[in-house]
Amino acid sequence: MVLLSVTILGKVRLHDWWIRVCEFPRVQIATLATATAIAAFWLAQGELRGWVLGLCSVVLVLQLYRILPWTRLWPLQVHAAEPGQKERCVTLMVANVLTPNRNSDALIRQVREREPDVLLTLESDQWWGDQLDKAFGDWPTIIRVPLDNLYGMHLYSRFPLEEAEVNYLIQDDIPSIHGWLKLPSGDRVKLHALHPRPPAPSESEESLWRDAELLLIGQQIRQGDYPAIVAGDLNDVAWSRTTRLFCRISGMLDPRRGRGMFSTFHAGHWYLRWPLDHVFTTEHFTLGNIERLAPFGSDHFPILATLCFRPSRADEHDVPEADREERQEARENIREGKEREQET
Repeated sequence: MVLLSVTILGKVRLHDWWIRVCEFPRVQIATLATATAIAAFWLAQGELRGWVLGLCSVVLVLQLYRILPWTRLWPLQVHAAEPGQKERCVTLMVANVLTPNRNSDALIRQVREREPDVLLTLESDQWWGDQLDKAFGDWPTIIRVPLDNLYGMHLYSRFPLEEAEVNYLIQDDIPSIHGWLKLPSGDRVKLHALHPRPPAPSESEESLWRDAELLLIGQQIRQGDYPAIVAGDLNDVAWSRTTRLFCRISGMLDPRRGRGMFSTFHAGHWYLRWPLDHVFTTEHFTLGNIERLAPFGSDHFPILATLCFRPSRADEHDVPEADREERQEARENIREGKEREQET
């Protein structure tokens, strides 16, 4: 009954943190439901066995319905890139460094080994900025937002980032970075780097402000009708209602669908992991590669993705589309997120 209750709570359309976190451990709940069913089959008898097996089956079906798109059993949402497109491609590395973590050498070593075109760090304070500057201070484009509130950001790019700006979209202590990334081919694509506040007792009693920030960016992308990449620690799982709504509002695609979960949190607990760090694209891109990298002392793994700008292949993708009710829901969330003061 507990597993079924948590499963049903995840479907409730409320912003309370204790409801929204029920969407996170879907893999863990499905695993527990399977284990409980096996135990009941061998240990329980009669009517009790039937009830337990029935409830576990319902939980498993509901959880797998959300989980399966992020397995190899599902069709790809972003198609694979063909070879020979190097000038149209960009490799992004996203790393939530965990502010108290001081193992910068391990992260810097991975950056040098993998040679991304864009490095985005999250939770990076002044100390982290100093270490990154020593290693990558000669990169052509650097955006620094060092903060001590766990929401600092640094962006290092080998490519120009034109019209770059730091915005505080919903809350005045949560920054985001935006700009037009100019590829070697001369094409420009919009990059949005985000790290909204999570719904958690120590952070925010509701998910409203996180949801509003994601949906605001999604709305801008749809209305602007431009090629875009959204990257960062979104403090939300890939299969949540908010993330799925964001994709329908924006028309963005998830390159992990059909490939795997690439769970980036928690790096220290194998049994408690889910995909919190994301790279989303519009239909103008194909995927060269995506992978989760090695741990470096943070509670997040870094994630690396190579995206290739191929607008001529846009029609190959099935673009998600929001209906009228969902667009109205997004507008209301954005309005309320801007108007209401946060309670923590």
